[in-house]
Amino acid sequence: MDDIGLEELALELSDLEVAVLLCLVAREHCLIETTSDSVHDVAKELALICSNVFGLSYAVLDCSAATSYDDFTREILAPDARRSAFGQSALSLITAEQASNFTLHGTYDQGENARSLFPGYSLDQRKVVNVVIAKNFNYVDEDIQAQALELMRSRQILTESAILEATEEFVFIPIITEPPGKVVLNQHLNDHLLISHFHDPQDGYMHLEEDQDWLSDASIVKKSDRKQAAEFRISREVRTWRADTAVLETFRQESDRVTVTAQVTRYIQDIVVFLRLSRAVAGGVSSRANMHLLQFSKLLAPLHGVDYLTPSLVALATKKVFRHRLAIARPEDDRSLQYGSDLQAVSRVLEGLGPETILDNVLSEIEVPL
Repeated sequence: MDDIGLEELALELSDLEVAVLLCLVAREHCLIETTSDSVHDVAKELALICSNVFGLSYAVLDCSAATSYDDFTREILAPDARRSAFGQSALSLITAEQASNFTLHGTYDQGENARSLFPGYSLDQRKVVNVVIAKNFNYVDEDIQAQALELMRSRQILTESAILEATEEFVFIPIITEPPGKVVLNQHLNDHLLISHFHDPQDGYMHLEEDQDWLSDASIVKKSDRKQAAEFRISREVRTWRADTAVLETFRQESDRVTVTAQVTRYIQDIVVFLRLSRAVAGGVSSRANMHLLQFSKLLAPLHGVDYLTPSLVALATKKVFRHRLAIARPEDDRSLQYGSDLQAVSRVLEGLGPETILDNVLSEIEVPL
């Protein structure tokens, strides 16, 4: 792998593999969207990617409205650290609601901070898996989403009697099936997701097609023979690549060295301003989204073999960073109604608009720097 550049690596890896790679480098998290009948296959594909390509531990969560906080904290543990039940502390136990209030009103970025607020708690030696793949995470209780947010931010989470920690190579990947433009996750959690990616079943499942032992009878992936699956197999040298910390650090350093001109910086700010002023956007264009746009744009440069940021890379990053964030405005909330506009006319203007259409329109309106 030493003689394979990042730009060559990007061409060899699938879209899902690139998404995981970029999140590992950025130490951020991503949202995966797919169709309702593809959720399980996408989760299996991501699990195989974590194991086969990056050599990381993972946990696949089947989330629903019945998922409890104990279920969540138990399932995200590394397999050799899981227990059938958590031992109760002699001290009073913290509830999910108390944990949520703690998340909203304070943070525990360091273990000492947590122990000062909760003296009966200690750092647990058990570790959270590297990658948490949460199917239908939008159905879980708001308190669990709040704790998942704290895990994303501080890489620590409270159990009944201890504080669990995640490693530096930690990625949280919720999988949802809701249409874009409808923010179904906790607003702050959604804002902390670096990018989103829609996986169309037609794009295929490289690893599931190669490792058909993972396929179930209910799977929509075609059970092709080994010879046919081999036609889609990339070079073994790339396939067996592991997420070596030195490689990830080199990637980070290259992205940090990417040159951003004043014209491109202005282009980024114009995109943010135009989105905020769009009558079709009700929210989601936060300051964090602005920072994520620059961060992700700079990550794309090394993958394209350049050490400077171009407008085309910014445009590509815009679609990935803002797609899951944009909340579509309702016609009845349009500000022009205060000045005599007709509701039906406004409804016709906003009809059929989604995040992709809005982003395409905004990018087409902004002058691209030369």
